[in-house]
Amino acid sequence: MNVLLTGGCGYIGSHVAVVLMAAGHHVAIVDNLSNSHQGVVDRISEIAGRSPAFHRGDVADVKLVRDVIREHSVDSVIHLAGFKSVGESVQWPLKYYQNNVCGALGLLEAMEAESVAHLVFSSSATIYGDPRYLPVDESHPQHVINAYGRSKLHIEDMLRDVCVSRPSLGAVCLRYFNPVGAHSSGLIGDRPRGIPNNLMPYVVQVASGELERLKVFGDDYPTPDGTGVRDYIHVMDLAEGHVAALDYLSSNSGWHAFNLGTGRGYSVLEMIRAFEAQSGRSIPFEITGRRQGDVACSYADIRSAAQGLNWRATRSLEDMCASAWGFQSRLAGG
Repeated sequence: MNVLLTGGCGYIGSHVAVVLMAAGHHVAIVDNLSNSHQGVVDRISEIAGRSPAFHRGDVADVKLVRDVIREHSVDSVIHLAGFKSVGESVQWPLKYYQNNVCGALGLLEAMEAESVAHLVFSSSATIYGDPRYLPVDESHPQHVINAYGRSKLHIEDMLRDVCVSRPSLGAVCLRYFNPVGAHSSGLIGDRPRGIPNNLMPYVVQVASGELERLKVFGDDYPTPDGTGVRDYIHVMDLAEGHVAALDYLSSNSGWHAFNLGTGRGYSVLEMIRAFEAQSGRSIPFEITGRRQGDVACSYADIRSAAQGLNWRATRSLEDMCASAWGFQSRLAGG
């Protein structure tokens, strides 16, 4: 397939690009580099042995996206371009609606104009809110408690409507849990600009001495050790889930949603201990107050993806931690 990959220079996008190219797909990246680096394209090329096409720009730019679709004869789109911090979205909700929702609108307009009928959308388990039961399946009630999750839910709802209006369109919403880790080469990984909003890159930067200590947001949740519990999934497993979703769309139209997770949760303190074991570094931390928009515990029911996509996460927590440290170590070594 000829795949348009939005946000392809980002953390998840770069790994998806590598897996797509390894599967024989042709990839054209559109990225505005607001939270990524163009140098990632060279690293993707080094891993894949060939280069993806790269276009710097915003997915809300309908003309740009239409031009890219025509230039590369795009038949499928994987949409990853979006802001992703829960805490930041609570502070600046309009920023999230403008970027995430308006960006998706522009992309959908371009796809419709150019008759592109396959879309894999990067959604989020955040749309479930504070889980009413565990594990969380795709039928779980949606109760969004922050602007990030609400922006994802708005886009899912838009895709439902568009699929009704265009019966030939196939859209898969992949509801991620918590991607961590890095490619085994150490060439690509999670390197956000500024102080990280997510646990693993924060832990990595504390281990490397770039940050003094980790802030643990709350130790009074109703969990075994009081810290938040999440379903962490290796980013390479996640990337392979996107290829599985594209394969699924080759024979399925309409709107579909699948959880991508491992089916079990780890607490913040468990993650710290696991990373210390893999890196040999101590992770100093301090307990602070709960962060607005966070939930106590969330992990996936993964049966639907296993049955529908023939996909399942295979990499361990140790793999996640070791690969994240390998990326940081290679980064530090130049």
